[in-house]
Amino acid sequence: MSEEHIYEDPDILRELEDYVNSFQHNPLSNANKKYDEFENVTLNIAITGESGVGKSTFVNAIRGLTNEDDGAGETGVTETTMKAIRYNHPTMPNVYIWDFPGIGTPNFKAKKYLKAVHFDSYDFFIIIGSLRFTENDVMLAKAIKKMKRPFYFVRSKIDQDVHNETAKKKLTEEQVLSKIRQSCEESLKSLGNPKVFLISTFELEKYDFHDMIDSFANNLSKHKQSALIRSLPVCSLKMIEKKSIQLMIAAVPTALAACTTVAIPIPGVSVGCEIGIMQGFLQGSFSVFGHKPEVELRSMMKSRFAEGVNVDVVAKMMATPIMVVAKTFEAILCCVPLFGTAGALPIAFSTTLSLLIVGIAEMTEDAKAVYGRGLQPF
Repeated sequence: MSEEHIYEDPDILRELEDYVNSFQHNPLSNANKKYDEFENVTLNIAITGESGVGKSTFVNAIRGLTNEDDGAGETGVTETTMKAIRYNHPTMPNVYIWDFPGIGTPNFKAKKYLKAVHFDSYDFFIIIGSLRFTENDVMLAKAIKKMKRPFYFVRSKIDQDVHNETAKKKLTEEQVLSKIRQSCEESLKSLGNPKVFLISTFELEKYDFHDMIDSFANNLSKHKQSALIRSLPVCSLKMIEKKSIQLMIAAVPTALAACTTVAIPIPGVSVGCEIGIMQGFLQGSFSVFGHKPEVELRSMMKSRFAEGVNVDVVAKMMATPIMVVAKTFEAILCCVPLFGTAGALPIAFSTTLSLLIVGIAEMTEDAKAVYGRGLQPF
């Protein structure tokens, strides 16, 4: 999303309006609370299904990892534990992916399995199937529904099916996908034919991946939506745009939290605190886009962040003539009777937000350039 069009997005406008209204109601006390809601919200995603359907590979894929990367979940191993394995996200410490053991195996009968699941601990469940969905999958879905938790069906390994069916039976890709959807509808008709998302974990940009993510997000709070989108791998230009919008939204409470430092009466401390908050946010944004300050990518990244985010980069953003004037005006207002901190806050908020928006816009363009060269950052 280009910088000049950011305020045309309705979600960003709503968020901006909400936080501008905060200036009228104790902005100093509300700022950190609102910032914390965005930055420290937790998201717990449960991945389940029968053994061998590709759960661990899916867990790795949505964490932006291949099966061979450090920290990836083991694939193709015999499940021997009844406990779900929790995987932390590599760049989002409050996002957790839970890989459940296969339901219905000889070791884990379905009824015993359901008794062991603490449904309220998870924001939503993803039930994965490969060749077909089974009675155990339906039983699990009914149990999740009874506990009033969201669940989604994902049909994995679609790339393999398309390759095999088009080669052997001379079907088109659309014919194969239609055949798979019909099969899924038949096996899940007792649940009222819920939507099934067709996914290839090795080609996330294809098939139903984006529709699936939109469905997840629609049933989450805005803070959890933000955590979800920011945690996903850069798999398409569309995903880059989604991430950009969520970062623009998150920039609003960040700017509000940063600008409250104008209340600190010690000269220079306010600006130092503001730079620290901005640096933390921009470093997080850098990771959200999958950027890595590696030599082979620098030639494609045209922004000031090509070599990463550090104090010097952020300080230079604030050292432009316009920013120096704005910060000087803030300091003067803080000393003026009747105006004081309350008069300086709107200026600090708008200037800080504008810098964060500029940073996100530059990183967005870098991400598009890198992805356009076929080098997915993750």
